[in-house]
Amino acid sequence: MTQRALAELLGTFWLVFGGCGSAILAAAFPDVGIGLLGVSFAFGLTVLTMAYAIGHISGCHLNPAVTLGLVAGGRFPMKEAPVYIIAQVIGAILAAAALFSIANGAEGFSGGLATNGFGEHSPGGYNMMAGLIAEVILTAFFLMIIMGATDGRAPAGFAPIAIGLGLTLIHLISIPVTNTSVNPARSTGPALLEGGIALQQLWLFWVAPIVGGVLGAIAYRVIGGSDDS
Repeated sequence: MTQRALAELLGTFWLVFGGCGSAILAAAFPDVGIGLLGVSFAFGLTVLTMAYAIGHISGCHLNPAVTLGLVAGGRFPMKEAPVYIIAQVIGAILAAAALFSIANGAEGFSGGLATNGFGEHSPGGYNMMAGLIAEVILTAFFLMIIMGATDGRAPAGFAPIAIGLGLTLIHLISIPVTNTSVNPARSTGPALLEGGIALQQLWLFWVAPIVGGVLGAIAYRVIGGSDDS
């Protein structure tokens, strides 16, 4: 369990450092910024690379909503979920702290850490209900992708690709809405460092992804039946 928890901590660090780091450091860099498309791929690539790196150690959840979704889907024991979730949140906080230290080295840094939000804190000005619906639906389908790709009946070895591209698609859809969470740990690390409205709105990015993750896992269990994963 210690090894698996450490794998989850490091994997979630990589997800937040790579995904949020691309948004903070590279998205709008003068003349050569990677933009929304680049940030979307960065998040997908963090999951894809870590799935190959630590999937055989911890399962590469990197996300409390995934962990609890897999519990609801009968793929993971509830008694082990708290350890995974604590490790994921710690990894996200450490990554946010590292990014803050790096970004703060540039003149004119505003303190923004790619936090999630709705209303005035939404990139596109989307209200709370829009953010809630988007996060529930997208996390639900993310869990369906995860459970389907890792089903014992699915082609072996391709799950990280499907999951990574799934997360990329999710970001392409929802960055304008909430800056894309679908991951309470990813939301918590930057919000704790940034504070203010990001911290006040953090509750939605725990509630919506967890509800969506559980619903998606249950839906897959209904349509997919039993498997040998």
